[in-house]
Amino acid sequence: MRTKIILLFTLVFALAINTTFAQGCEDDAPAPGTSGVPSTSSLTVFGYIQPQYNNYFTDNGENTFNFKRARIGVRGRVNRSFSYYVVMETSAFIGGVDAYLLDAFITYDKNEWAKVSLGSFKQPFSREVTTACHSLTTIDRSIVADQLVAPQRDMGLMLLGGSNKTKFKYALALMNGRGLGVNDNNKKKDVIGRASYQLADFINVGASFRYGYPNNEDDDRTTYGIDALIKYKDLTVQGEYIYDEGDYNRAAGGGCGSEPLELGDKRAGAYVMATYDINKKIQPVFKYEYFDQDIDLKEIGYQERMTLGVNYFFNKKTRLQINYQANIETYINKDNDALLMQLQVRF
Repeated sequence: MRTKIILLFTLVFALAINTTFAQGCEDDAPAPGTSGVPSTSSLTVFGYIQPQYNNYFTDNGENTFNFKRARIGVRGRVNRSFSYYVVMETSAFIGGVDAYLLDAFITYDKNEWAKVSLGSFKQPFSREVTTACHSLTTIDRSIVADQLVAPQRDMGLMLLGGSNKTKFKYALALMNGRGLGVNDNNKKKDVIGRASYQLADFINVGASFRYGYPNNEDDDRTTYGIDALIKYKDLTVQGEYIYDEGDYNRAAGGGCGSEPLELGDKRAGAYVMATYDINKKIQPVFKYEYFDQDIDLKEIGYQERMTLGVNYFFNKKTRLQINYQANIETYINKDNDALLMQLQVRF
């Protein structure tokens, strides 16, 4: 099955979208003019809330209402050269605490090809992780993105270049590697990078890498990923493969509150996702993914998931998502399918 998914993936390409290098949980700010840098100061308040209902078809029949995310922030400029971005996560369902600082960074962006951000932001790794949370096609990110691109947020320094009008984009970051609100515990930093290239109007491909020392100065970690997506008329297909090996930070947790798994020395996963825009309001979704938390162990820890769903857009700011997740374990089968429904409003 893994061979089949990789072969499928090689046929998948991508339409570049403006969330490819969003450092935070919101889209990249629009770029007015030819240089992309406005000449006056500005301030914008933004955010979104995602109330959700989850029905888990387990032996206990668990179901609950909660918030997937509830975020509010401000972004703007102080002058021609510097911009700022600050976001709070206010939902106690993520992290199990009260409101906390999620993203906060300052960017020198006068030069389109040599912008510099300093602060707390997303790792520049994976197409799905760097996609703004309110623009995700399915309610949950893929298992491989949540498990292997962790911590998804960290403190660091990032050099990035390109815009929505350029064929090539890149981002290169030097980060602690420990996660939100945690000091680094060694002198070595994680190096994380991502680049994408627009091959044609409907084709974009990307690649990501990470190398670091998540726990000490002796045990390293290496991660790489390739991603792509094709947009042909009303059909969109996206795919991604991520491979990871070495040490990892067990305290970092999974993405967006997902339960972290115990990983082997080598782990990998992939997904392929397709949508079709029936009209401006209705968008059916199909997603197939697999994740192998320990490649060296046969069958144990290998899982697959198929997601069937539909996105209904009331307008540009309001969206309803319904996802049925069919989970498949190849060694010990479990009753753990789920029905998720989420209503989102942006402001």
